[in-house]
Amino acid sequence: MKIFSRVVAVILVLLMALPAFAQEVPLSELSRYLNGLRTAEAPFTQINADGSRAEGTVYIRRPGRMRFEYNAPVRNLVMAGGGQVAIFDAKSNSGPQQYPLSKTPLNLILAPTVDLGQARMVVGHGTQGSDTYVIAQDPKNPQYGQIRLVFSSNPIALKQWIITDEAGTQTTTQLGPLKLGENYPPSFFNIPLETAKRQR
Repeated sequence: MKIFSRVVAVILVLLMALPAFAQEVPLSELSRYLNGLRTAEAPFTQINADGSRAEGTVYIRRPGRMRFEYNAPVRNLVMAGGGQVAIFDAKSNSGPQQYPLSKTPLNLILAPTVDLGQARMVVGHGTQGSDTYVIAQDPKNPQYGQIRLVFSSNPIALKQWIITDEAGTQTTTQLGPLKLGENYPPSFFNIPLETAKRQR
């Protein structure tokens, strides 16, 4: 009996030493979280396909608006607003490169209403450690690429996304703690206004 008790005790110790693996958060709860995320800001680290890294602060105002301010020495600016994504190169005096937001995977989380449960949007859903991940694409235009979103499970919070573009290139954005509920004016995400300011 003592041997059995010791075996049970050893098993319990081993089980307690294992890393915690949470059940995946349902898509409906993740959609509810994203739809409730109206404004947020966070420090970020971006890891590019070539292994280079950059840091800065990202600002989000859903729907449709996002702003990435990069720290020195990069000092670039990426904005989403007015249905466009604009990349401002700090070393260039010309206007920004622009792309339709609808043709980028970021559109999936900046849409007025996020519904991860719609057909053919989510192509992967599971756990990595104690976090939940979702791999999503535009169900009508999967050629635009995919976004892998990583959420903490308790409480639910967006921690990271990995964008795979139409060429298969991956860019990882790791987020620090989100600061919610700030009030950002629309001009903060206004691409023509930012362009005019830089051309003065």
